[in-house]
Amino acid sequence: MNISISCQEISPWTVLKVSGDLDVESSPEVRQAVIAEVASGARWIILDLSNVQFVDSLGIGVVVGALKRIRQRGGDMRLIRPESRIWRIFEICAINKIMLYSDNIDDLLYDS
Repeated sequence: MNISISCQEISPWTVLKVSGDLDVESSPEVRQAVIAEVASGARWIILDLSNVQFVDSLGIGVVVGALKRIRQRGGDMRLIRPESRIWRIFEICAINKIMLYSDNIDDLLYDS
């Protein structure tokens, strides 16, 4: 499955909505989208993974790498959770312990 990435500004947040498979083929594209947003000044990013159908280790690495990049620049990143079978992989990797996440974007936008 191809990847689709859309961007929406909800000040001060930049929301990157990822749809499709977050895997070896698509991870570089997601990584580049985060890099481009950070380079353009974004410091507060919500990565919406609610439409991600599959994730592999490279996909997990992209999420962790994006979080590190953003925090090194004084910002933060939050996640909108993928479906439960995929979210379980994030829990096994303890990503749920290092960043805020929700099923609802409003929870992430207004929870400081």
